[in-house]
Amino acid sequence: MKVLVVYAHPEPTSLTRQLVDVTAETLSAAGHTVIHSDLYGMKWKAVYDADDFPVRDNPERLSFIMESGNAYGSGNQTPDVVAEQRKLLEADAVILQFPLWWYSVPAILKGWIERVYAFGFAYGYQNGSNEFRFGEGILKGKRALVNVQAGGPAADYGPRGINGPIEQLLFPLTHGALFYPGMDVLPTHAVYGAGHVSTAEEVEEIKAAWRVRLDGLFTDTPIPFRPQNGGDFPDRHTMADYVAPGQTGIVAHIADPVDA
Repeated sequence: MKVLVVYAHPEPTSLTRQLVDVTAETLSAAGHTVIHSDLYGMKWKAVYDADDFPVRDNPERLSFIMESGNAYGSGNQTPDVVAEQRKLLEADAVILQFPLWWYSVPAILKGWIERVYAFGFAYGYQNGSNEFRFGEGILKGKRALVNVQAGGPAADYGPRGINGPIEQLLFPLTHGALFYPGMDVLPTHAVYGAGHVSTAEEVEEIKAAWRVRLDGLFTDTPIPFRPQNGGDFPDRHTMADYVAPGQTGIVAHIADPVDA
């Protein structure tokens, strides 16, 4: 299998970068092909702006949707975006590795998503509508796994922890950026207390746990997010009354085991 590893950390000796090395070593040893997107190493342009559209459809007013669709459809995207889209299409699985900064991904990774996810590619797929999303789309059939390093202890991210559960904090990433264009998203692998790891023994324990998760990349059960098409969202917008009765918000988007 081909696995795309997208990672964001500027320090080569960081725990995140050490775990990226573990990813490459473990998957390569298992016979997989690993493709890298080292965002800091690539000096990835994080800001999505007019420079992304060298050939404008409307030079008078910048509409990101219009210009993104025009660039993608006419073959006028910037080379860096084209290269990342190609990596996504070639991959059987995508792994994102990053530290948790201000309850989200580093800006450079957010910028990767914004620029690579062109209209017609990751949204507006096929016919420019919202028909193919949340479980369908251009990346359907691929797997996604998030590995995040959180500075605080596990208690902070517990069900009643002060920061909130990690799956809820990362819902815009897992349900939005990964499930939206069709990928099957595995439960997040979080390393808690990453800012307080101080011994080689602790690092080795963290690496060993990550190797175990990598072993299940193509076999572990994905998060049972409710797909848009199939009955749960009859109008593609609002959950049907009979689905998850009494539940609202993020938890309602995850099917019960008996429903999955």
